[in-house]
Amino acid sequence: QVQVVESGGGLVQPGRSLRLSCAVYGNRFQLDRIKAMDWHRQAPGSQRELVARISSGGSPNYVDSVKGRFTISRENAKNTVYLQMNSLKPEDTAVYYCKVEFSGSVPYWGRGTQVTVSS
Repeated sequence: QVQVVESGGGLVQPGRSLRLSCAVYGNRFQLDRIKAMDWHRQAPGSQRELVARISSGGSPNYVDSVKGRFTISRENAKNTVYLQMNSLKPEDTAVYYCKVEFSGSVPYWGRGTQVTVSS
């Protein structure tokens, strides 16, 4: 069974940084089929939105609101995707979810990690 586990959230002041990690666990057959990896977020009272996506080849895409501040990266040998978040703003406060796509399978989601940006 595939497991997707996020970590790295917390409370941080505006302007500071956080790095989120998302590790994927499973058997070799499953892990060899990881394709794109995404970070989504959901703020209270809002719909979940795609924040950043990285393809299997390493090409990133970002929602406009985080361009220039967030960087998504992946370490395939560790089946892990990261989200480096700099210059954080109060409006970045949300639960951040990792979504992993697999070839020939449904995508898997993690349970989320809370990020709170407040002074």
